[in-house]
Amino acid sequence: MYDYLVVGSGLYGAVFAHEAKAKGKSVLVIDKRPNIAGNVFTEKIEGINVHKYGAHIFHTNDKKVWDYITKFAEFNRFTNSPVANYKGELYSLPFNMYSFNKMWNVVTPEEAKAKIDEQRAEITGEPQNLEEQAISLVGRDIFEKLVKGYTEKQWGRDCKELPAFIIKRLPVRLTFDNNYFNALYQGIPVGGYTQMVQNLLEGIEVRLNTDYFSHKEELDAMAEKVIYTGPIDAYFDYKLGTLEYRSVRFETEVLDMPNFQGNAAVNYTDRETPWTRIIEHKWFEFGKDEKGNDLPKTVISREFSSEWKPGDEPYYPVNDEKNGALYQEYKKLADKEAKVIFGGRLGEYKYYDMDQVIAAALHMCKKEL
Repeated sequence: MYDYLVVGSGLYGAVFAHEAKAKGKSVLVIDKRPNIAGNVFTEKIEGINVHKYGAHIFHTNDKKVWDYITKFAEFNRFTNSPVANYKGELYSLPFNMYSFNKMWNVVTPEEAKAKIDEQRAEITGEPQNLEEQAISLVGRDIFEKLVKGYTEKQWGRDCKELPAFIIKRLPVRLTFDNNYFNALYQGIPVGGYTQMVQNLLEGIEVRLNTDYFSHKEELDAMAEKVIYTGPIDAYFDYKLGTLEYRSVRFETEVLDMPNFQGNAAVNYTDRETPWTRIIEHKWFEFGKDEKGNDLPKTVISREFSSEWKPGDEPYYPVNDEKNGALYQEYKKLADKEAKVIFGGRLGEYKYYDMDQVIAAALHMCKKEL
């Protein structure tokens, strides 16, 4: 008999399992995939740690979380500085002085601010949708070239149909700072995320290719308590209806060249290009292998956003009112399950960054262990 059965070996499950074992508890971790690490799984291809489920850049202002996770991996000094490609015109993201200079030929912060203020003025009153919200923050030119197409591809809906709250803030910087995140700590684990999760799970029994729902009764009987990190609606067999997600599909290829785009992430912000962005994985680790040698080949992934349907990987919860209300109903059912703790992005139907997942798991450990 185990003290805990942990369903899912992503960050939430791995952190909980590690802490439980440290407290002398017996733990079994299961995962339906053939690999550990959930969506932060990285796989080595041509010496490059490829982010199989999309770019994961660790960033946090929470010193406790940073001090915790750096016990399991050394992090490099990668800084996220994406580039936007609008029909062949390249812009800096976040919106900063480089972007404004390219867009309007302005040179000083004062000129840039005047231009944005002049364009923002077209929205009077409370923004009614995402389009109005974006224009009220950054003006029409930036909205049309750098926000509209990308956002519509990402959500599969027109910007006028999307709620304003999705982009309550767009980063506007009147400086030349290209660092996308306002985070004190930032980087990528040297050797990839899989290795980091492996270190978290050291000494813990893990069973892969194991589908919880196919063996639920038998697995539940093996443990005092279950930590469940899968979709909350799936746990209750969708009996109140299906929560909506956006999904992402990747087309990954190995290219026989040392450098495809010169940056880890390039966003394609026009509506006509079918993918939202291209990730060139080697630049997360500066194009070098573990010994510091230049890598002769490169691996790129084109990212396509899609509406989730059963069978797809759920990525982003659609946190609108309708789904929020349905989640609350499922949460009431979850609270009645004395033996089960629901956690993580899918278990809590929440858009969590990695540091928030770790913080939530540690918080749960404090309460539970």
